[in-house]
Amino acid sequence: MAQTYLHTLFGPRARAMQAVAGSRAAYARMEAGEGPLDVLTPRELDFIAARDSLYMASISEHGWPYVQHRGGPAGFLRHVEGNRIGFADYRGNRQYLSAAHVAGDDRIALFLMDYPNRRRLKIIGHAQASDDPAVIAALMPPGHVAEPERAFLIDVVGFDWNCPQHITPRFTEAEMRRASQPLIDEIEVLRARIAELEGKA
Repeated sequence: MAQTYLHTLFGPRARAMQAVAGSRAAYARMEAGEGPLDVLTPRELDFIAARDSLYMASISEHGWPYVQHRGGPAGFLRHVEGNRIGFADYRGNRQYLSAAHVAGDDRIALFLMDYPNRRRLKIIGHAQASDDPAVIAALMPPGHVAEPERAFLIDVVGFDWNCPQHITPRFTEAEMRRASQPLIDEIEVLRARIAELEGKA
């Protein structure tokens, strides 16, 4: 559930605006059971394990929000233990913005999208970068060709499942290929049948 997520992110202004809009009572009930963290369940862990990308927001040294995309093979973001998840961070443009931000303020937010099924999972937590080779190796997807520089370990504080409203379905090349394969197979069968009939003519 999202009790801790909501309680952490709702401030006085948000609560005041909810009161004006008439949604405050419902959100107050949702916040009521908040604890030290929202515990990840198999539902969240299965969703996390199926993702091939994420968006990670961090806070700059000047207080600006910054969003970075991270990707890899499905499952590159992994459950480590308890409420901790992590991923290997590959060598990129060497700006080191996310790594620098986390070193100064460890609060981050993740946005995980499932576009075909119009689902999204929002996560907040405390992140740390690790250059321990054993940690990096444990989070590196097998067979993935990339040069890891560090690992990000994230202790999840809260999460929230969002409604599907306004999510436009999008499909990867692999998803399109899987969906099209039965039609491609049928075309090949029909072509073979046509060739057979033409040969008998």
